Amino acid sequence: MYGNPYAGYQPNYMNGAMPDYLAYYRQQQQPQPQMQMQATAQPQPADNGLIWVQGEAGAKSYPVAPGKTVMLMDSENGVFYLKTVDASGMPLPLRVFEYTERSANGATAQNPSAQAPNGFDPENYITRQEFEAKMAEISSLTKDEK
Repeated sequence: MYGNPYAGYQPNYMNGAMPDYLAYYRQQQQPQPQMQMQATAQPQPADNGLIWVQGEAGAKSYPVAPGKTVMLMDSENGVFYLKTVDASGMPLPLRVFEYTERSANGATAQNPSAQAPNGFDPENYITRQEFEAKMAEISSLTKDEK
């Protein structure tokens, strides 16, 4: 009724081969370089689905799969980038977009830093036609004095 529970068990060393415990422990103590390389080589996506880069240089260096387009948010400026790579793996020119905040009534808020990259403010300049009119007025005044 009560049989031997170990009757069918035969360890490996019974057929002449001793288990190599030393090799097993050496293998367990060696670091796994492949796992570390994979973890550091691929960029980790953000939890909220946005990809943040530092400046335009960060956007240009961000890897994109062939045939794909990604939106990259700049963490330093109020811009975002669309980076597209064609099917052959060649990146297309980086597209840069500025974003501004809209108020509740739909009007965009004026952000002085978002006007233009070189600081050009059209309110402080005149058109070519206005310039020509002023020059004509000045030249007529100087002719009258002579």
